[in-house]
Amino acid sequence: MMDGDSGGIESNPLPLVLEGYIAMMVVMAILWFVQRRTRNASLAEVGFCLGLVSVVIGYASQTISGIERTSLAVMLVVLYAGRLGHYIFVDRVLGKEEDPRYQRLRKGWGKSAGVNMFLYFQLQAVAIATFSIPFLVVLWNPRPPTSIVELAGLLIWGVGVAGEARADRQLAEFRADPRNKGRVCREGLWRYSRHPNYFFEWVHWWSFVVMTLGASGWVFTLIAPAVMGWMLFKVTGIPPNETEALESLGEEYRAYKRTTNVFIPGAPKEG
Repeated sequence: MMDGDSGGIESNPLPLVLEGYIAMMVVMAILWFVQRRTRNASLAEVGFCLGLVSVVIGYASQTISGIERTSLAVMLVVLYAGRLGHYIFVDRVLGKEEDPRYQRLRKGWGKSAGVNMFLYFQLQAVAIATFSIPFLVVLWNPRPPTSIVELAGLLIWGVGVAGEARADRQLAEFRADPRNKGRVCREGLWRYSRHPNYFFEWVHWWSFVVMTLGASGWVFTLIAPAVMGWMLFKVTGIPPNETEALESLGEEYRAYKRTTNVFIPGAPKEG
């Protein structure tokens, strides 16, 4: 991507990514053992967040990018992944029953549940390595952190992280009220999108594309929004959440689907 004379990291970045991946394989194996006792696979999501923070801090400790760029990368990952990891831990792990999505997976896997869950946890190590790449490109960028494209990217990053945090908070507050049991959340951002948290998560990853545009290796930042979009629409995001919502909320959620955009926020439609 760039050599040591350009002000980034002196060595090839690929060994750093590989080292981070191997370390996270071990961490996720440990968390898999823990969830065997707790029976709560949401630990994998917490592990992803904390693992991402750890790996990026590891990258930052091996750079010669300067204190400004190092501090920027650490700030970005701590505010994003630290906030998300804390939210998931409090909302889905601490004193909580396992998320219905994982309960359904265990039931469908049957006798293979133990092995398949181990593989799922190991996929989190792959995800950490993959989603750490945009932060590595930020560290590799030789331009001053005050360049126009970087400031534009930071603005998008702020919108994404703040929007996701607000959507999470609105949903948590809605669910905390016993009067809302069995009802669909249409509060705040959830009035305009069925999955505003996912939308702003996706926006967050696009910010790195803008932030590093034209810098060495910026094209690799496209991996994150592409993979995240695929995961949200095809794998662990929207499909299982909508299936669970339809089963638990029935006709009310069907009405919600008729009037509310699935992803990109927009004005509610007539039902």
